[in-house]
Amino acid sequence: MPTSPVKTRIPLTSFGHLITEVKRQLFGIEPPASAELTGLRKYFNSYTLQGRRNCVLATYGILLVTATAYSMHRQDKKEARKDCSA
Repeated sequence: MPTSPVKTRIPLTSFGHLITEVKRQLFGIEPPASAELTGLRKYFNSYTLQGRRNCVLATYGILLVTATAYSMHRQDKKEARKDCSA
């Protein structure tokens, strides 16, 4: 079984916490304190669970809006073809 230089007992189910721990131990990267996060970084970041959740929700929202706009644009083209051919 391969060994890791990271000394932690984090279960494999919490992959995000494992990455954070690897960053901290191997690279010396510490997450900023909540007072350091200002502006949009306060709501969209990779350090807090709420920040990660907001990034995921924003991504899904953008995909949903894009798909809706595409389908509405496609319906408009179909209606325009019917009007021209009739």
